[in-house]
Amino acid sequence: MGVKLYYTTVTASREVKSQQAEVMRILESKSIQFELIDISVGGSVRDEMRSKSGNPTAVPPQIFNEDQYCGNYEMFAEAVEADTVEQFLKMA
Repeated sequence: MGVKLYYTTVTASREVKSQQAEVMRILESKSIQFELIDISVGGSVRDEMRSKSGNPTAVPPQIFNEDQYCGNYEMFAEAVEADTVEQFLKMA
């Protein structure tokens, strides 16, 4: 599977929860299969997400196609607005 969504099941942030839910909803509505990777299972998974994204303070959701970094929620939302989600996800 190509698209990977790093997210967390443990957060006090409503903003993170709503952003994660919106990304999942949009991917599902476009019938784009994706793998969920929960960073709350351990610090090593969070560190992997941050390392792959090139941002030492990155917070979920972070989106990848395999190991290629696609972007964060703001970048995804811009792609949705511009109707360029497939290009954003490096699928086109």
